[in-house]
Amino acid sequence: MRRISHYSTYTFLVLALMLSCSSGGDGDGISVTPTPTPTPTPPPVTVPAPSSATLSFPENNKVCETGTDASATQSTILFQWVAAANATAYDLRITNSDTQGVTLINSIDGTQREVTLEKGMPYAWQITSKATGTNETAQSPAWKFYLAGDGVENYAPFPADLLSPDSGATVSVSESGKISLNWSGEDPDGDTLTYTIYIDQTDGLQEPIATNVTETSLEVDAEKDTVYYWRVKSSDGENSAFSQIYAFRTGA
Repeated sequence: MRRISHYSTYTFLVLALMLSCSSGGDGDGISVTPTPTPTPTPPPVTVPAPSSATLSFPENNKVCETGTDASATQSTILFQWVAAANATAYDLRITNSDTQGVTLINSIDGTQREVTLEKGMPYAWQITSKATGTNETAQSPAWKFYLAGDGVENYAPFPADLLSPDSGATVSVSESGKISLNWSGEDPDGDTLTYTIYIDQTDGLQEPIATNVTETSLEVDAEKDTVYYWRVKSSDGENSAFSQIYAFRTGA
């Protein structure tokens, strides 16, 4: 019995010593990795959309804008506008209303730009406002002016603006088989205008359906589910100008 007790005591002491060495002390040999604190994601920056610019010069419907002579056939015009809220750059678009040729100047960082254009032509101009950090834009209204030509005493009318049907539109034919054409016209000299109306299923260049129209709207016969092309010729009795050609479809 004494021998068994001696070995039992010895075994107990060894086990106690092993436990005290493995679990006690200052924790040498044990590495604890702290959990990293996640970095918060900053909220997205919202860039406000630009507003439309206010046009200043050339003035709208200016009869004889002269500009500065660049050659016998061209003049230089200074285009000016008022800065738009939130805008950082501007696109200037100038359309020759007679030929439909376009002059486009992109990313202007100020509020004016000189442009050389052909004399004796009607023009329309417009500003698109842009802002860094957003794809949203804003367009100003389009203003018209006539660039003076040498020795011109009477200017042709501005090409008519086709209001409805708009290009690409689908319109309904009335029960009486009619649709309404609507446009607007202006003359830089203030002359009274008459209109010639073209509408066909080919190209808008065929024989007119009405002449010497004094109003700016006209009801015309139309078939359902058909594509039509139309344009308007404006005349002041001495000179004339054609509008663009618009295409539209009638509903089934």
